[in-house]
Amino acid sequence: MGGFFGAIADHDVTMDVFFGVDYHSHLGTRRGGMILYDEKRGFQREIHNIENTPFRTKFEHNLDEFVGNIGMGCISDTDPQPLIVRSHLGLYAITSVGLVTNSEQLITEYFSDHNHQFMAMSSGSVNVTELLAALINQKDNLVDGIRYAQSLIEGSATILIMTKDSIIAARDRLGRLPVLIGKSEHGHCVSFESFAYHKMGYDDAYELGPHEIVRITADTCETLAPAGKEMKICSFLWTYYGYPNSNYEGKNVEVMRYRNGEIMARNDKARNIAQDVDYVCGVPDSGIPHAIGYANESHANFARPFVKYTPTWPRSFMPSNQRERSRVAKMKQIPVPELIQGKKLLFVDDSIVRGTQLQETVDFLYDSGAKEVHMRSACPPIMYGCKYLNFSSSKSEMELLARRTIQELEGDEGQKHLDEYADANTCRGQCMLKAICEKFGFDSLGYQSLQGTLEAIGIDPDKLCTYCWTGKE
Repeated sequence: MGGFFGAIADHDVTMDVFFGVDYHSHLGTRRGGMILYDEKRGFQREIHNIENTPFRTKFEHNLDEFVGNIGMGCISDTDPQPLIVRSHLGLYAITSVGLVTNSEQLITEYFSDHNHQFMAMSSGSVNVTELLAALINQKDNLVDGIRYAQSLIEGSATILIMTKDSIIAARDRLGRLPVLIGKSEHGHCVSFESFAYHKMGYDDAYELGPHEIVRITADTCETLAPAGKEMKICSFLWTYYGYPNSNYEGKNVEVMRYRNGEIMARNDKARNIAQDVDYVCGVPDSGIPHAIGYANESHANFARPFVKYTPTWPRSFMPSNQRERSRVAKMKQIPVPELIQGKKLLFVDDSIVRGTQLQETVDFLYDSGAKEVHMRSACPPIMYGCKYLNFSSSKSEMELLARRTIQELEGDEGQKHLDEYADANTCRGQCMLKAICEKFGFDSLGYQSLQGTLEAIGIDPDKLCTYCWTGKE
């Protein structure tokens, strides 16, 4: 995914940008970047690899080198950024969040006249943010350029541009990610996560609509291009990606997760599959609030039979090798034997995507003495790789556990009946649940329904993107 933060004030904003970007570290694990501007020192920029070391520890030693009353930064799960661009539109910095799936096509179609070149990364691919800047530079001003770039891409692009005296924020054409403006007595900021600026003394000032473009200075927040009417914000912001105290479209993440768990428990009871268990538990960390809601509604005891050891591995900073990643994930799981041995456990996870670590988790629980292990997913079966953001993006949709299981059950014929498999009330849906239970050793398995997820989020369903579950845009 990725996240961003920018600030402009009547004083130096280095620490605001540093903490603001750091508060987005849960959104990405590949690259981090900061850029500030000062009249005397000009643009100052640093980009670091954060795959094995958190943003904070990578950038702490750079703080004395930064100064400026305007700055921005990003956590990126894709390309190194922010970038500095010099063009007929002037000198500016740019960062983006999203996913552009037709970048090669755009390069071929719009930059094949031999007058353009792009810096290739080690993989040979083009930095998507650089491509967006090249498209923006095709127009006579930044606003027209942003709208032009967003109209050509397939996927999504939320963009921040920093000039010497302002920050321009452009939400994706369909608002797949949030953009929020904070205000203090000294200036303004722009952020993906609202809690990031609350901690630094900024108050909520404005939330951009889809396709809207605004410019902020220390004193003003001005709309440069109005919001569009259609929105498709990512549902996984509430289910998984979002931080607990964040709000999107007026709906809090933690509250949604409690409500989601309650709905799952209610639905299990209605379908007569509620389990007599000793404890309801959450798979750390984002599964925990869903499990609390489930426990509250089912009147079962909530417990934490295992915890993650985080002092040295605070996040999934993992080697590129899958075997080593699995080993690190296993080493982080520390059991509480008194809460496992001889116990019937029901676990709630935020989602089940590929099932890579699922087998290791259930084996770990049984090896630790669990009598029964029941699993619940806080969202519907993921049937499609995301083509708008980086969530559940896969080289092949057969990497997704649900699709792979369907193929094993019914071959290509099964791929014609994905809607049935996603519905636990159908024969095909029951067959898929049974097959996954047998494969992983669960005593029972349940997925939250699509309707239950939408009810838990609580905004107009037409404004939510559910592509990874339904395949419908």
